[in-house]
Amino acid sequence: MRLFLVRHGETKWNREEVFRGQIDVELNERGREQARLTAQALAGLKLAAIYASPLSRAQETARIIAEPHGLPVGILEGLNDLDYGNWQGLSHQEVRERYPELYREWASRPHTVRFEGGEGLDDARRRAVAALEEIAGRHRGQNVVAVSHRVINKVLLLAFLGLDNSHFWEIKQDTCAVNVIEFHPDRYVICRINDTCHINPIHKGMETLDF
Repeated sequence: MRLFLVRHGETKWNREEVFRGQIDVELNERGREQARLTAQALAGLKLAAIYASPLSRAQETARIIAEPHGLPVGILEGLNDLDYGNWQGLSHQEVRERYPELYREWASRPHTVRFEGGEGLDDARRRAVAALEEIAGRHRGQNVVAVSHRVINKVLLLAFLGLDNSHFWEIKQDTCAVNVIEFHPDRYVICRINDTCHINPIHKGMETLDF
């Protein structure tokens, strides 16, 4: 399977730097335009299937990508965003003020953090890898798109690279970034990471966000 792993387009909370997690926040107009540009970039592919996280920002991005191919969008629960627990719906500033120690730990040792009322990176990584291994078994030798979230894409890429979650801050995932991974019986091959050339710099007025 060749996987085109896409991050969803921009939302209001991306721009405002609010922790989204599993709160359902829809795309804003910039996010929809980013999704349309991504759809154009992937329109020439022969796709077997398109999957997405259950959240609307991923679902809408996937539907826009799916339209030229006439494909339905399958829901993969394992691609749901990280559950930030008590942080969900709070801005960076609010988190810094309410949870200063945990915020510092998240910035320096993200792999050790488990969010109260939520989960940790290891939990999210296990479910996301399991979801993709499941669809890899269905789509051997085929092209597949999966639309997910910044945190999920990052821990998936770390898994594919054989790195642990302590390297979390060493990978970027901008809005509507495309990553390409080949699944082989004995290994993963990373072909592309955080590609936003379909949005920037060609479309100079269209910035992308790694938040």
